[in-house]
Amino acid sequence: MIPSCRLVGRRAGRYAPTMRVLLVEDDGDVRGAVRTALRSVGFAVDEAANWSQADLSLSVNDYDCLVLDRMLPEGDSAAELARRRRDGLTVPTIMLTALDDIDDRVSGLTAGADDYLGKPFSTDELVLRVRALCRRRTTIIAPILSVGDVVLDVARHEVRRGGVLQTLTPKEFAVLELLLARRPAVVTRGELFEHCWDERADPSSNVVDVVVNQLRRKLGEPPVIFTSRGAGYRAGSAAP
Repeated sequence: MIPSCRLVGRRAGRYAPTMRVLLVEDDGDVRGAVRTALRSVGFAVDEAANWSQADLSLSVNDYDCLVLDRMLPEGDSAAELARRRRDGLTVPTIMLTALDDIDDRVSGLTAGADDYLGKPFSTDELVLRVRALCRRRTTIIAPILSVGDVVLDVARHEVRRGGVLQTLTPKEFAVLELLLARRPAVVTRGELFEHCWDERADPSSNVVDVVVNQLRRKLGEPPVIFTSRGAGYRAGSAAP
């Protein structure tokens, strides 16, 4: 067991929709545990071990939530976060820390943190808190999305076709959720990649097409995902 974070299962995390998170933590064990917990339920997670790396990621990517260790190699993150808030950083932030008395919580929240979680912590609780913060950055998604006889339950993280439960990977669920949420609009490959993958993925690869083809095979006939040549994909009950 790692010294400052305990894994207690994933039951609570199963409700999280797919969103993009930046995890800033210099302890490799804690970073690995948090990364695993978030990715296992479909979050796209980028990582940084210090503020220099975090600033680079924040400058090029749009995040739904920042998971921030309070004590980093540069010192107390509260002062660093406060400075970046003054410079315009608006990403909802949860601060992780072993400094957990009332004064520490007050100073962290005053510095600009939106939530504060003391170590050791349950990864189930962290996933739920991250999900709540991510909602501040995203358009509200209907709890039930459907096309034809395909029904996606956002809260239960389930997909059924004709009442039969489908077994989807987190990426397949994420892609289908975005396509259904945007229907009848076409979603570009770039948008799918941006929303459903993180920095580990190669944007020049065909991962989006591979996952869409897997989805099509699993969902079967009649098709509910259609290709818009040269543009991307759309969900619908019939080809346009």
